[in-house]
Amino acid sequence: MRVVLTTWGTRGDVEPLAGLAVGLRDLGAQVRVCAPPDDDFVTLLARAGVPLVPMGPSVRSVVANPKPPTAQDALRLAPELVAARFETLTAAAEGCDVLLATGLMPVGARDVAEALGIGYVYGCCQIFGLPSRYFSPGARPGTPSPQDETDKRVLWEQDAQRVNALYGEPLNSHRAALGLPPVDNVRDHVYTGRPWLAADPTLCPSQGMTDLDLVQTGAWILPDDRPLPRDLEAFLDAGEPPVYVGYGSMAAHAPADAARVAIEAARAHGRRLVLARGWAGLVAADDAGDCVVVGEVNQQALFRRVAAVVHHGGAGTTTAAARAGAPQVIAPQIADQPYWASRVAALGIGVVHHGRTPTVESMSAAFDTVLRPEVRAHARVTADLVRADGATVAAKLLLDRFGR
Repeated sequence: MRVVLTTWGTRGDVEPLAGLAVGLRDLGAQVRVCAPPDDDFVTLLARAGVPLVPMGPSVRSVVANPKPPTAQDALRLAPELVAARFETLTAAAEGCDVLLATGLMPVGARDVAEALGIGYVYGCCQIFGLPSRYFSPGARPGTPSPQDETDKRVLWEQDAQRVNALYGEPLNSHRAALGLPPVDNVRDHVYTGRPWLAADPTLCPSQGMTDLDLVQTGAWILPDDRPLPRDLEAFLDAGEPPVYVGYGSMAAHAPADAARVAIEAARAHGRRLVLARGWAGLVAADDAGDCVVVGEVNQQALFRRVAAVVHHGGAGTTTAAARAGAPQVIAPQIADQPYWASRVAALGIGVVHHGRTPTVESMSAAFDTVLRPEVRAHARVTADLVRADGATVAAKLLLDRFGR
């Protein structure tokens, strides 16, 4: 069986596909991944031994700017991504049995599969963007809903209209060129009636949360057996478990003065600190020996050795910390991050930092709670509930449904 997987987004979008690709390969399938050409993702997929087909502009060129992307940036990017999918995926999916798409609204992926006569699956890593009677849609470029509108059915209809405004014209233009009929509701066309949810059911319970026929496989986790760098190992061995602080691919959205705030708050609790550089380029506030700055490392190994994990609330980091039994402080910035923060708090395995910009006082108050023994105990119990076989489950489903 031949499978093409595709996404456009940050590491949190690319790494799950690498995990699924490994799961498929282990079951005998041939897999390739169409993803952004960022060096980070080239390295990641090479480590997984999965061929990368570069698609679209680099993500870092779009998001790692001093200011967050604007609505006008989104209007320019949308047709570019649609065109890239029709061009790149059509060639990459030739001779394949199924195309699975995730990430930033993968408009064009289903249409390429339709034109080639192969299977199509839409996958997501959280329920935040799926129409629901229980929660409202998130922010999206376009005409906002009236502030006094509370009917969730109406709000989701207006969300679909915003997606149409972003993607409708370029999508239907490409469909017409292939002799395919136009699409009226782009969002629901992309999602299909049966999307797959690549999230752990303990961390992300989904029963009844959407009217769609959701298939929850568990998180698609890429196994990581890399040793930690020697200097990091030495730092960890030299004292009590430190606090980890990192904001991943959040560049423009990373809290101001995040490094200094975290270091001073950790020191107030007698804790050392591991600071992840990330796309925000965090650096130590001084040259004291109680802080070490790291680049991309094995989080699965590192998180088992820290006192707490402070992060932005991405699905991947939340899951990695939960699997490791590490208490979490989440300072959510955008998109689904408030949802993951709320789940961590509800499970008693961490706290939410309310407010996008932590201060030394507010972060120190979060440490007051998250460093308590009972939070660590809850985190360790929850770690045993978080499944690691989601990629295998999804791979078997793909083989059973689309294998020749």
